[in-house]
Amino acid sequence: MGKRDDLIAQYADDLRNKCGMEPDMDLLRKVTIGCGPSIYDADASTVAGSQKSELETVKNNFLMKKLGLKDSDDLMAAIDSVIETYGKSERNKYRAVVYYMLTKHFGKEAVYG
Repeated sequence: MGKRDDLIAQYADDLRNKCGMEPDMDLLRKVTIGCGPSIYDADASTVAGSQKSELETVKNNFLMKKLGLKDSDDLMAAIDSVIETYGKSERNKYRAVVYYMLTKHFGKEAVYG
């Protein structure tokens, strides 16, 4: 297995054990690939759940640009919900896991079809 496969396995483990959900491995793989090289960078591979600017970036770059959602209060509420599910005290909130949960939350799996 390559480094990306190792990371996908780690993300799946987080979804099962920290978020309480069984991952759709095909979708998780596609979301991870969609994150590009950021998954290999220690800082870029995680989402700082307590930083407002970081959450705005997730909203603007992922939810609005990638998933094509319109700006509304629902977007930030969904991000907060995902951060809560992952665990506010969880130090490493992996970007691919957060993006996966947001994709599922909004039913936007077709974006990765």
